[in-house]
Amino acid sequence: MTPADLVLTRRGLRFMGRYWPCTIGRGGVRMDKREGDGGTPVGVHRIVGLLYRPDRMAKPTDWAVPIRPGDLWSDDPRHEDYNMMVRAPYPHSHEALRRADPLYDLVLLTDWNWPYAVKGRGSAIFLHRWRRPGFPTEGCIGFRPDHLHRIAGLIRYETRLVVPASLT
Repeated sequence: MTPADLVLTRRGLRFMGRYWPCTIGRGGVRMDKREGDGGTPVGVHRIVGLLYRPDRMAKPTDWAVPIRPGDLWSDDPRHEDYNMMVRAPYPHSHEALRRADPLYDLVLLTDWNWPYAVKGRGSAIFLHRWRRPGFPTEGCIGFRPDHLHRIAGLIRYETRLVVPASLT
């Protein structure tokens, strides 16, 4: 592990020499992540993208991609687009990326079960804002909005998310 890694700990996420308060999935840290279990998967995950709402904020980094109306994330393990960004209209199970609430105004994407998804292993693990302190996610990692913006600005190509098995 390096200082450039985002390391989940019992105290929060350690990154760049400090601890950032965060929330994890309602299912806790899981070795055996499955679709719908609410778990945050153990492993070393690369950061592969950054999405943002251009109608709500300025472009946070030069590598950020805007979330457009109609952008969705497929969470249907029976479909070939499982765990991929798709566009509306999309008749299969999905999650809207452009939401009325601010939960996904800024989203860091990890390579969990991507780009070659194993059916049922669980869809995307995002780093996004939390609903409120201590309120669990569906498996993602949630942060205070200003902390998430700061973290996004510090991410480098080599940055990884490390979720240790010792947290299970």
